[in-house]
Amino acid sequence: MMKPRRWALLTGAALAVSALLAGCSGGGSAATNTKSDAINYALPANFTPNWILPIGTAAHLNTNNGSIAQSLYEPLVAYDGSTGKIAWNKAGSVATAADFASDGKSVTMTLGDRHWSDGKPITSRDVEFWFNLIKANKDQWGSYSEGKAPDDWTSFTAVDDTHFTITFDKAYNSDWMLANQLSHIIPLPQHAWDKTSASGTVGDADRTADGAKAVWKYLNTAAGKIADYATDDLWKTISGPYGVTAFTTAGKVQLTANKQYDGGEKPSITTVNLLPFTTTDAETNAVRSGAVDYGYINATDLDQKDSFTSKGYDVEPWTGWAITYMPYNFNNPTMGPVFQQLYARQAVQMSIDQASLSKVVFNGTATSTYGPIPQAQASDYVSSTQKDNPYPFSTSKAKALLTSHGWTEQGGTMVCTDAGSGDDQCGAGVAAGTKFTMSVLSQSGSTVTDNMMSAIQSSLQKTGIGFTIKTAPVSSVLSQTPTCTKDEASCDWDLSFFGTAGSWYFPAYPTGESLFQTGGSANFGSYSNKQVDALIDATTTSTDAGAVQDYSAAVAKDLPVIWLPSPDYQISVVKQGLTGFEQDSLANFHPAQWKWSK
Repeated sequence: MMKPRRWALLTGAALAVSALLAGCSGGGSAATNTKSDAINYALPANFTPNWILPIGTAAHLNTNNGSIAQSLYEPLVAYDGSTGKIAWNKAGSVATAADFASDGKSVTMTLGDRHWSDGKPITSRDVEFWFNLIKANKDQWGSYSEGKAPDDWTSFTAVDDTHFTITFDKAYNSDWMLANQLSHIIPLPQHAWDKTSASGTVGDADRTADGAKAVWKYLNTAAGKIADYATDDLWKTISGPYGVTAFTTAGKVQLTANKQYDGGEKPSITTVNLLPFTTTDAETNAVRSGAVDYGYINATDLDQKDSFTSKGYDVEPWTGWAITYMPYNFNNPTMGPVFQQLYARQAVQMSIDQASLSKVVFNGTATSTYGPIPQAQASDYVSSTQKDNPYPFSTSKAKALLTSHGWTEQGGTMVCTDAGSGDDQCGAGVAAGTKFTMSVLSQSGSTVTDNMMSAIQSSLQKTGIGFTIKTAPVSSVLSQTPTCTKDEASCDWDLSFFGTAGSWYFPAYPTGESLFQTGGSANFGSYSNKQVDALIDATTTSTDAGAVQDYSAAVAKDLPVIWLPSPDYQISVVKQGLTGFEQDSLANFHPAQWKWSK
């Protein structure tokens, strides 16, 4: 969901922070920021930052966490979509060059002349440290998909302190390898982190599988202590333009410029205050009071644009390279067999009026999406099948589809009355008497989300499909709707929704190895289709854009999730005078690029 990433979203304080952030979580106003060396940035409602380790796990795939980590620990290869085109941002990367072998089976990377905040040089050993940790703990890494990184990397060889070679298990598309695999790598301070306790002696503990597991456990245990982020020395050895000076369990974060930073994105603004909110209405009130320099408003507030510009804000939609959806839980013991039936998923999709949702709920700031490739921005990746919408909205046709497969409407709800696996029966595993009812655990704190869920509930009801809505903060939605097997108690969920700001933000190449490949790290609903697996594999090795289009068409038809309109990431309101940046379609924010012009 995150990069969240990545989903599924964004980033830390001095003695004045308590006063500055007072009331933000509930709706009171914070003190107005008048300093030219500071900025108050509003986090999306209920997207509470809760992770500092620059290695995400499944429960922490919140793009706020990813953006915080990237501000502290610069990636080997950073991608940025804020220039209007998604491309390698070398100014914000530790690597300066990537030289692929002519046979496509290896790459040699060059590191810049860079240093950690304690003065130690960043070397190939720091990259190897990350490599060893991921190799030994891949099953716990949030970005892992079977067969992809690190499985497709067979060896790591340090040539010298600033050059290393990674060998692949076969030839790959070099653009995909760089943008979607090597971009995961974040050099870590081996000299400070390669230990198994706070007082442990730094050494080569990561160079054996057992040693790497012990180091991983130590780092993840420390990362679980949110209240210690600002004081634990572990998090003070950084490479990025900012460090953390405050981080509360409520999500109040303050970032302060790293004076030792020697990369290409030197920060102009000293202090970045990240303000959490429990509701979008509370955040909007803070904007109106002038307590926020960079915030957002609901799409429904766009007709009041003048009221914000008159207070000294520019209103700027932030379009994302994303798709929005609700995953089915194919392993749910009751509804899983129903979800396994393609006709049932077709009936659900035909009951979703994306055009009306985009117009009414999102005030025209969302794009109907009919498959796995973002459609808000033009690209060569979207197939004609996906563009043309294979399942147009029609509740009457949806209802007819169910009745032709053994369902009968009883008391307003479809019930399976002809169990069996025949073409005109409910399908394998669907028991007689099963009611077509679904429950969703949805993001709380957003009026837009609430309105969309209510509209979907009404639409599904016309088809005879029951739809109940429960809400929770995004972090709770992610943790309560895990990948599971049907015999696990945690597998009682039907649908999950965590993406009013976009469910999944892609890297430069919008392939589906994490989302829709069997065993993918973000394949929460346990969707599995061998044909789709093969098509996804082809997107990683072929240089032909047609490979991605074939994948687009197949997944648009097979409906592994419920496709929903993809809204702009947010409708930003930015204080006039805050310049130096464009909004990144990858949903990252880059405070080092921000400047006050007055």
